[in-house]
Amino acid sequence: MGYRSLIAKRYLLTARTARLVTIITGISVIGIAIGVAALTVVLSVFNGFNGLVTSILVGFDPHIRIEAAGREGIPDYHEISLLLASDLRVAAFSPYVSGKGMAFTTTSRRVILTKGIDASKIGGVSGLKEKIVLGEMWGDSTSSSVVIGLALADRLGVVVGDSITLVSPQGAEMAALGLGQPILRRLRVTGIYESNNRDYDIYCAFVPLAVGERLFQTGYSGVEIRLTDIQESEAVKQTLERHLGPSAAVMTWYDLHRDLYSVMEIERWVAYIILLIIIFVASFNLVGSLTMSVIEKRRDIGALRAMGATGGDIVRIYLLEGLFVGLIGTAAGALLGYAIVWAQATFHLVPLDPTVYIISAIPVEVHPVDLIVVGIGAILISTGSALYPALRASRLMPAEAVRWE
Repeated sequence: MGYRSLIAKRYLLTARTARLVTIITGISVIGIAIGVAALTVVLSVFNGFNGLVTSILVGFDPHIRIEAAGREGIPDYHEISLLLASDLRVAAFSPYVSGKGMAFTTTSRRVILTKGIDASKIGGVSGLKEKIVLGEMWGDSTSSSVVIGLALADRLGVVVGDSITLVSPQGAEMAALGLGQPILRRLRVTGIYESNNRDYDIYCAFVPLAVGERLFQTGYSGVEIRLTDIQESEAVKQTLERHLGPSAAVMTWYDLHRDLYSVMEIERWVAYIILLIIIFVASFNLVGSLTMSVIEKRRDIGALRAMGATGGDIVRIYLLEGLFVGLIGTAAGALLGYAIVWAQATFHLVPLDPTVYIISAIPVEVHPVDLIVVGIGAILISTGSALYPALRASRLMPAEAVRWE
């Protein structure tokens, strides 16, 4: 392979008789570098936003949630609690009761999801307490208190200290027929939270566990779990599924937001494919420059064949030339892309309005595996682009090539 590599380098770098070829090859290198840099930057931005979304969701949600399969609630919470308490991977857990209902004020009404929680345990499972921006969590577990989202408070027109009325759907049908009274509870707003997740902030209200049980007249709707290591989520989920069977559904933090992550993954792959086309287009210049090189170096190729080089040797020379172009372009592009990402992370070249986007600049995060995948893709494309010129060169007959001027 030694002499083939030497010849490939000389063909790539020498410009004595093929200045146009060298210029086109340089353009190919620049095109590949731009494509690799663009891919590096775009994928880093996707990684940054993915990490931001995950930190927001996981900071508020539990790592694992067990939900009862029916309205009767969790069949045997005591057994589940013993199982969770014995698992060293579980840092904390807490039961909850949830259901949809109607929230009334003197000026507005909205359908909301009300969740009854144990305030003494929720701090170890969820980030609700840390997200309270006005007021505080209730102190008495039996008090008629509620914590609501900032957007929901705005829609209902209430502040800390105001009261809202929650109406449970349980008993509503009988009440509509005149056969009973609706289940309702007047609650005082003790806190307002902002999770930066609009689905929660405009839709979810939290009440003491005992209040939720009386409001919905059911057992525990589920159990929320926080792990010592979030990476163990899938393994713990499988353990719980084996013990619980069909009586309950077990969902990890990823399962809770699977649709969102699926959309983000599709967008990521679409961006990857589109930007990879830039590298593919740049490879056409490489095909042209190597094809012209075959014509310019026809006499040299004939001399090599006459000295015993096989058609396979000629193919390897041109494939090596394509490989060198890919390596140079990929290295330059990776360095350029990393420099741009570093500058954005350090100096916030593209700022954002934090009052609108909750962050002060576009987040970026480089994953080494992305650099490896992008680099391999660019090198394979550039090496593959040399295949046609290589095959054309290998088919030259020695006598004809040497005779050609």
